[in-house]
Amino acid sequence: MPNMSLKKVAIPEQDPNIRKQNFKEVSLGYTVDMAIEEALRCLNCKHKPCISGCPVSVNIPQFIQHVINKDFDKAYNTITETNLLPAVCGRVCPQEAQCEASCVRGIKGEPVGIGRLERFVADYHLNNSHDEPKKPLTNGTKVAIIGSGPSGLACASDLAKSGYEVTIFEAFHTPGGVLVYGIPEFRLPKKIVQKEIDNLKAMGVKIKTNMVIGKVITIDELKEQGYKAFFVGTGAGTPNFMGIEGESLIGVYSANEYLTRINLMKAYLPEYDTPIRKSKAVAVIGGGNVAMDAARSAKRLGAEKVYIIYRRGEEELPARIEEVHHAKEEGIIFKLLTNPVKIIGDNNNEVQAIECVEMKLGDKDASGRRKPETIPNSNHQIQVDTVIISIGTSPNPLIRQTTPGIETNKWGCLVVNEAMATTREGVYAGGDAVTGAATVILAMGAGKKAAQSIDAYLKQKTE
Repeated sequence: MPNMSLKKVAIPEQDPNIRKQNFKEVSLGYTVDMAIEEALRCLNCKHKPCISGCPVSVNIPQFIQHVINKDFDKAYNTITETNLLPAVCGRVCPQEAQCEASCVRGIKGEPVGIGRLERFVADYHLNNSHDEPKKPLTNGTKVAIIGSGPSGLACASDLAKSGYEVTIFEAFHTPGGVLVYGIPEFRLPKKIVQKEIDNLKAMGVKIKTNMVIGKVITIDELKEQGYKAFFVGTGAGTPNFMGIEGESLIGVYSANEYLTRINLMKAYLPEYDTPIRKSKAVAVIGGGNVAMDAARSAKRLGAEKVYIIYRRGEEELPARIEEVHHAKEEGIIFKLLTNPVKIIGDNNNEVQAIECVEMKLGDKDASGRRKPETIPNSNHQIQVDTVIISIGTSPNPLIRQTTPGIETNKWGCLVVNEAMATTREGVYAGGDAVTGAATVILAMGAGKKAAQSIDAYLKQKTE
């Protein structure tokens, strides 16, 4: 019998007053019974609109049916036919804007909890299966993947399955890209990312860390070493700033730096000697998921007051509804329709306050959102000792600067065609390096598409 409840099965979570003091995962996940109960809400629609809503076209009704039948191995295999990172995507993908947005059950109630079920299946597999992926037979052709974020991992996986000798070159000392340096432990435990990387290694993928392509070695030099094709998945890790007075004061961070110190450099663990400001009052400028991550991390590091300062209203917040909800539960203060104009320092050049103006929403701009307008004479100060700027990122220019013949657009993103090929022969690209900051699943989709194109390109070269 289908479960016709209009609401999703609630997912257990840590109590907000407890979790805001630790970095353990907020959501505790479904039990077997909860997962089956939620799976029974799926109507197994004839037209399966949820599949078209998924950027990598996971056969969602099929994997959910396997959950109903308690065949969790088949459910996992169904998901991983097209999605390399189900445990990751089940946690951080914006399902509410993708697969769940297309769910028929969402017309008269809440959609099926596809993301929650995906996470359950992946976690069940992680906890109960000890089989390593088999190493495919090699075809002897070397391919270089630059960057070990979601797009690079997806591309590497598909190429390895096709027999290519794949090497990933990662700039940091730890592979995983934004999954490791950008997303906090309380949203995405790093052991999950490490498991997926271990699976790639078992398939024969080599990973070289501390390899900043364009500094340590160039694409042309890698070509001389026998690499026949390249995929650039270097992300968008260069932070944007507002250009206001006071951004050079002590106590001003980009969100990237702040989160990297916490996540990759383990500043939240007492046994790590990672320098980071112990703040009492923090202002986070921005309203996206990264801003929420920074604000919630600051609270966990002991800040008494943490403000989200965003120039539009709550309806315009780009962060996931779930992340905003969790932030509010944890005591984050939202200063909406507010825009910083100056960061104020003390005699030691340390942050003392942030000056803001109040805003109102006018007519819609080119993006379709109502344009924020300053309210005259609304200047006011908020007393803080730390400011974290989270207003977006841009791709690193190193690849562009060191690879002749490769083009970028006015935002510094690599230009690609429908096949994910750049303007340099044999060099493909995808993920945030092409789109600017986007989602994990979109980056993975680009990596998979590029793998298909690289395979076709190399087969054509050998004909």
